[in-house]
Amino acid sequence: MSAAAYRSWGIAFAVAGTLAFSFRPILIKLSYAAHPVTPITLLFLRMTLSLPFFIAVAWWLRSQEPRLAPRDWAAVAGLGLIGYYAASFLDFIGLQYVGAGVGRLILYLYPTLVLILSFLFLHKRPTRRQLLALAITYAGVVLIISSQAHGGAEGKLFMLGALLVFASALFYAVYLVAGGELVKRVGSMRFTAYSMVVATVPAVAQFFLMEPLSALELPAAVWLYAIVLATFSTVLPLFLQAEALKRIGAAEFALIGALGPVSVAITSAIGLDEPFTAVQALGGALVIIGVLLVSLKRS
Repeated sequence: MSAAAYRSWGIAFAVAGTLAFSFRPILIKLSYAAHPVTPITLLFLRMTLSLPFFIAVAWWLRSQEPRLAPRDWAAVAGLGLIGYYAASFLDFIGLQYVGAGVGRLILYLYPTLVLILSFLFLHKRPTRRQLLALAITYAGVVLIISSQAHGGAEGKLFMLGALLVFASALFYAVYLVAGGELVKRVGSMRFTAYSMVVATVPAVAQFFLMEPLSALELPAAVWLYAIVLATFSTVLPLFLQAEALKRIGAAEFALIGALGPVSVAITSAIGLDEPFTAVQALGGALVIIGVLLVSLKRS
């Protein structure tokens, strides 16, 4: 395969993975609308339905080098709990109270949080451009939140949801900062498979401790959404994005990743009848511009 074809496939994988992943909040919102399913049950379905795929990949890649030492396994387990279980659970809860479009924009803040955490814990000083990007990004967040954070119970629930989704983005940023070197050494696909297998354990335990088995007596629509969520919007994008990163690098991948919040905002406004005002559009544009300034390196 030529270098141009190799890169073209990388771009195609990045676009497909980003769009598939962007359907996740929409599928979650559709599940909540179809039946009063709890975040605990929905997360259980997502993790268990996707588990066979990750076990198969983990088994297929088991002989790759380097072999994992006990310390590596502990790191994989800890990072899987933070990056896939905790971050996902907070996102699922938060999406009960905020729209899919707003939730995706808030979750898209994670590159800025990586920058802040790297400064606080790895002593990597941000450049002037990155500081400007942070100011632009969070000005956009303020615009988005101010457009919906009105008084009363509804406004308070919206703020709660926004904070939970922000916490999800923070947990994912911690996962990226703490696991950067391990992912490079172990390999992204192998690390993803192992981490997702580990992250399934607390999701299953949580369900059996807190929910009755009757919670699985769900209408066919919810089961369909859960199956699509587990396969099309979890397994598929994770591996497509891992391959895309290898082929085109983080800079171009970050640029293509901006499609995610835009596609969610448009499809949720059309399919879920969520409000999409001019103020939200301006705030979303500022968030995307700021994140791209943080993510893209100077030429």
